[in-house]
Amino acid sequence: MKHVKLRDLDVGRIGLGAMGMSFGYTGAGTDDAGSIRTIHRALDLGVTLLDTAEVYGPYANEQLVGQALKGRRDEVVLATKFGLISHTGREPGTPDSSPANVRAALDGSLRRLGTDHIDLYYQHRVDPRTPIEDTVGALAELVAAGKVRHLGLSEAGADTIRRAHAVHPITALQSEYSLWTRDPEPEILPLLRELNIGFVPYSPLGHGFLTGQIRSVEDFDDSDWRKTNPRFTGENFHRNLRLADEVQAVAAEAGATPAQVALAWLLAKGDDIAPIPGTKRVSRLEENTAADGVELTAAQLANLDTLTPAAGDHHEEAQMRMLDR
Repeated sequence: MKHVKLRDLDVGRIGLGAMGMSFGYTGAGTDDAGSIRTIHRALDLGVTLLDTAEVYGPYANEQLVGQALKGRRDEVVLATKFGLISHTGREPGTPDSSPANVRAALDGSLRRLGTDHIDLYYQHRVDPRTPIEDTVGALAELVAAGKVRHLGLSEAGADTIRRAHAVHPITALQSEYSLWTRDPEPEILPLLRELNIGFVPYSPLGHGFLTGQIRSVEDFDDSDWRKTNPRFTGENFHRNLRLADEVQAVAAEAGATPAQVALAWLLAKGDDIAPIPGTKRVSRLEENTAADGVELTAAQLANLDTLTPAAGDHHEEAQMRMLDR
């Protein structure tokens, strides 16, 4: 697999998001053995960036990833996140990036992941009650102690990114970006390039929608958060099917799958971008990583650039309030 640089962190340019193995999607947490096989196959295929978070489960996903990495820890750039669980007594559901919580969260993640350091440690969402300077200052101390190698932010706004980066270099921003979520393009991507910060798009396949395989939500179980997501409900869902169909048309022309086209479009956006498509299945993993070899023509890329992003907010209202702070 080709590699890219997130600031000075070298990674395979297609990573693996582990969340759906334990949390959020239909069938999550029902086949840990299959998920571990998928992680092992990812490493065999040259995937190096592996992404999890303490809130996935909660905790179960980090435990699963830690189990999968026994004997193979040195093969991965291990990323996890803190800040959506409070270990200091704040009310449930309230972001907590206080220095005390940063330290407590890291100790738990190190234990569950079975490692002595995190390669890329993200603030999962900006905490409006804690100045970002205080949070990054605490993280910088963990870097100095050797417990964390690189710092990241997730879904942070431009002002927060600048302020954080002034305290300690930020290696990567993780935010949603795909053919159906183009929000980072006007302001955030130019800022990241100005500051030499890498970009890690999550949900690069639109939570599976851009694969063209989702034509109804009837097969989702009740634990699947997509059942109430604005883009998967009502008229928005039917409008968004047209976007999936247009990606399918480009895929047919390119001799690739829609998922590969969606990923290839992202990869063409720069050598500082490393998307992390998530899956718990080996077959999907192999399909996604094969996008590394898909080269879209200039005309195909231009066609994809003109597609209208998805209808509807990409999260429900409470989560939308936590973005771009």
